[in-house]
Amino acid sequence: MQFSNSQRYCFLNAIQDCVRATLSEWFATIPPPSPTELPDTIDCSIPQATEAITPEEREELKVSVKLFICEADLSSIKDAVDKACQALAVSQLDSVIIAPPALPEEESQTLANLQPAWRELEGLVQSHKIATIGTSDLDKELLEQLYNWAQVKPSSNQVNLASCCVMPPDLTAFAKEFDIQLLTHNDPKELITAASFQEAVQESTQDLKVADWRLEWVLRYSIIVKSRGIIKAKGYLVHAKRSSL
Repeated sequence: MQFSNSQRYCFLNAIQDCVRATLSEWFATIPPPSPTELPDTIDCSIPQATEAITPEEREELKVSVKLFICEADLSSIKDAVDKACQALAVSQLDSVIIAPPALPEEESQTLANLQPAWRELEGLVQSHKIATIGTSDLDKELLEQLYNWAQVKPSSNQVNLASCCVMPPDLTAFAKEFDIQLLTHNDPKELITAASFQEAVQESTQDLKVADWRLEWVLRYSIIVKSRGIIKAKGYLVHAKRSSL
C-alpha cells in the first residue's frame, strides 16, 4: 500500500491526516473492495498532488529526501528510492538522509546497527540512483566511526534541536574537518506510529482489515530551486505491506 500526497495536506504532526485524506480520496474513485479481494500491494497515490519534475527544469532543482525506516527489512530502502524517483519523474535523487528504525529506550545506536542500511545506500549511490547520502542524530564518536568505515562517506548529519540548543563543539570540529554539513531538524523519532497509521486507515474505510497492514517506511521529499534557495514543493510517500495470510 503506497500513499502519496502533497504538502497542502501534510504537516509534520499531521501525517495521520495525510494518510486519511489520501485513502478517502482514493477509495472514492473505486468500487468498494472486500478485504479478501485486496492484493498485497495497493497504489493509492493521488497523481495530481505529486510534483512531477519535467526534464527541462531538472537541472534547476534539487531533490532532497529523508527516509524514515519503520521495519528491519532493508530492501525497503531501494523500494522507497525507486518509488520516489517514479513519483517525481527523476532518475536520481540529489540527497537522501536515512533515519533508521527507532531503538528501545534502553538501547543506544551503534555502528553495527547502521552498517546494513548504509551498505544499501552505498549501492544506490554506485548505481547512480542517489548522488549523496547523509545521517541523522549521530554524535561525534558515532559519526567518526561511520565515516572511517564507509566507502561512500556521509555528506551531512542532522542534529535534533530537542537534544541540543547548540551544536556540540567536537561534532562541529569533526564535520568541518571532513566537509560534512551539519543540519538541524525537529522530527520526532517516529513521524507516525503503527497505531496512528492503523487508526487513519480504519477511519477511511470500514472494509479494510487494518491489522493486516504493517507500516514499512515514510519518505519526505523537498524540491528546492537551486538558484533561489526556496522550496518549490514538499510531500510524503508512505508505504505499508500486507502481512502474509
